[in-house]
Amino acid sequence: MLSLNRPPRPRLTLRILAYALADVFGLVCIALGATWFVGKKGLFIAGFPGSLVEAVACTAGGVAVMIWAVARILGEIGKQGPELQARYAEYIARNHPGAKLPPQGD
Repeated sequence: MLSLNRPPRPRLTLRILAYALADVFGLVCIALGATWFVGKKGLFIAGFPGSLVEAVACTAGGVAVMIWAVARILGEIGKQGPELQARYAEYIARNHPGAKLPPQGD
């Protein structure tokens, strides 16, 4: 059962979802390349990767896509920062009336 007494979380936007799908694609590329290193054959696609060069390129490309996607996801979550801070202040005031938030020093 979903607890209604939990801190606010970032909203899932279409951009975050798209970057998450790109992250999964990068993970699949890493899996494809890494399986060649283990068994000298592909995981999902017969004959791919077929050589060391293809396996390294697939693995490196997957790592690059994952780093890019995670950086974009963190950027999108960072854009929600002021909204999240306001929602968290409301959550603290509602559920922990005696607690004080730390001062905002920018």
